[in-house]
Amino acid sequence: MNKMWKTARLSIALVIIFALVGCGASASELTDDSETSQTANNEGAIESRDDADTETESTTGQESTDAGNNKGNDTLVVYFSRTGEQYKVGVIDKGNTAIVAEMISEQIGADLWEVIPVEDIYPTDSYNNLIDVAKKEQNDNTRPAYEGEVPDLSQYSTIFIGAPVWWGDWPMIMYTFFENNREGLAGKTLIPFSTHEGSGLSGFDKKLSSACPNSMVGQGLAIRGNDCQNDQDSVRSSVKEWLVGLGY
Repeated sequence: MNKMWKTARLSIALVIIFALVGCGASASELTDDSETSQTANNEGAIESRDDADTETESTTGQESTDAGNNKGNDTLVVYFSRTGEQYKVGVIDKGNTAIVAEMISEQIGADLWEVIPVEDIYPTDSYNNLIDVAKKEQNDNTRPAYEGEVPDLSQYSTIFIGAPVWWGDWPMIMYTFFENNREGLAGKTLIPFSTHEGSGLSGFDKKLSSACPNSMVGQGLAIRGNDCQNDQDSVRSSVKEWLVGLGY
């Protein structure tokens, strides 16, 4: 009897041991599956965040690019330019200042408006005759009239204004433009540029400030006329660098 009882107790013990081993394996498998599942979920979350961040960065970059491209939409380029015989470049078909004005417009998407005299008394066959006329206008402090209507200045926040340097100053027709549009130019940022053969910006910025005291005048640019005709790659590079410095 005792032997049978011992055998039964041993059998029961073995059954209990096997049961515990089986439960332990099942518990271990459940824990591993949960950790694997959690790890997978975490990795998925990281990928989702990375994707979201990439998408955000892409969208932000696009917005920045669009903003840069649109900046020129409220910008106007006003210029006065001459063809015919010019100093050091001979007879030209496109004026030096016109070339720079078009480069500015192309690079930032700005509108263009040319100041064209109603009475074109400026000789094209002789540069010496041209500067004689320019000198007389300066001595007489004349205000030559220009053609057409100026664009609606209220739609622009920045206006680039360019001309050749005549006797160390703006051509007199530009003072006509400044004075006729002083009210419309008030509160705007005005940025001067010149074409020259040695006189640089020639105080265009200070004279523009005096003519338009209620406007803000930005950093100007001076380009040699000879470069406009014979080295346009360098001019384009200078214009681009200048515009970048101005925030375009």
